Amino acid sequence: MTQPFLKVEVDGGIATLTMDRPAKRNAMSDGLLAELDAFFSNPPEGVRCVVLTGSGGHYCSGLDLSEHVARDAEQTMRHSRNWHQVMDRIQFGGLPIVSAMTGAVIGGGLELATATHVRIAEPSCIFQLPEGRRGIFVGGGATVRVGRILGADRMIEMMLTGRKYGADEGKALGLAHYSVGEGESLPLAYELANKIAENASLSNYIMVQGISRIEDMAKADGFFAESLCAAIAQTSPDAVEGLAAFLEKRQPSFR
Repeated sequence: MTQPFLKVEVDGGIATLTMDRPAKRNAMSDGLLAELDAFFSNPPEGVRCVVLTGSGGHYCSGLDLSEHVARDAEQTMRHSRNWHQVMDRIQFGGLPIVSAMTGAVIGGGLELATATHVRIAEPSCIFQLPEGRRGIFVGGGATVRVGRILGADRMIEMMLTGRKYGADEGKALGLAHYSVGEGESLPLAYELANKIAENASLSNYIMVQGISRIEDMAKADGFFAESLCAAIAQTSPDAVEGLAAFLEKRQPSFR
C-alpha cells in the first residue's frame, strides 16, 4: 500500500501513515497531498483509527517552496481551495486521526496537524507560520483551524513575527494535546489510537463530524444539532451494547 511519498501500514483497525520525504523534512508537495487525499477518500476496510507521522525526525515542514510555481490569482485560489478540500476530507472523513509530531510542524504542516483530532508533540517540535515573513499568506486553512485554536490576535502576532513555539508552549496554546519525551510520541499515539478504535464506530464518526460543525453554528442551531446527534447515537445497537456492558460490569463489544 506504500506510495511514493506516503507509507501506509495497516495493523488490525489501526492505519499508520508516514509522510516520507525526509530530504525535504516531509514538505507538502502536490504529490504527497494527492496521496493523503487518496487514502482518506477510500480508506481500507476495517480501519477504525489513523496514526499520522513523518519520517526522518520531522512531521511536515509545510509547502514545498521548490514547487511554488508562478501562478496568477485564479490559479492560486484554485490551488488553495484544493488544499481546503483535502484538509476537510482529513478532518471530516469520519476516521479519528492521531498525529505523532516531531521536528518541523511548520506552515502547511501545522495546517495539516490541526485538521487531525489528537496531537502529540515531542521536545523537538517547532510550531511556526512563517508565510508572512516570506511575503506570502497561508492558504491551506490556517486562518480557520489554527486561528480558532489560538485566536486571531495571537495568530496575527505569530505570523507578523515568524514566532516559533516549542512542544510545551504548543500544548499550552492547544496546538498539541500532549507533550511527551523524545521517542514517546508514537507509543502514545498507538496507545490512544487503540483506545479510540475500541469506541463504537458510529459515535466516533459523529464526534469527528459533528462537534467542529456545531461550533460554527448559532447556539440554538447547535443545541438542535446536538439533539440529532444524540438521537442517532443513543438509539443505535452499539448504544444498547454499551449500556448492557456497563450494567454487567464488562467491556463492550461494539460492531
